[in-house]
Amino acid sequence: QVHLVESGGGLVQPGASLRLSCAASESTSDYYAIAWFRQAPGNEREGVSCIFISDGTTRYADSVKGRFTMSRDSAKNTVYLQMNNLKPEDTAIYYCAVVRSPDVDYDDLEEQLYDYWGQGTQVTVSS
Repeated sequence: QVHLVESGGGLVQPGASLRLSCAASESTSDYYAIAWFRQAPGNEREGVSCIFISDGTTRYADSVKGRFTMSRDSAKNTVYLQMNNLKPEDTAIYYCAVVRSPDVDYDDLEEQLYDYWGQGTQVTVSS
């Protein structure tokens, strides 16, 4: 079972940037996708972005398009989420998750698709 560890969260002002990291305990080269989700207090967990292992393409939620960029370093078994121009509404716990074999019943940004999750890292955007 793969273990995921997120890091890089913190307290920043609106307009600032943060880079989150998600380190996997083993190679994810034979997985289908790795994703970032977030959950704000009182809200359901929502998909933020994902990267498809086969070709490195990415997909983003509309709320973060143009501001967030996801990338992967396969040599380090690590994915990153570069978050620019942060807004107060980005405040949440951010989780990474992986899926080995996709279930066609779920969208790539739906949490039900994913098998393994990290513990999360808190991001707070406030002045």
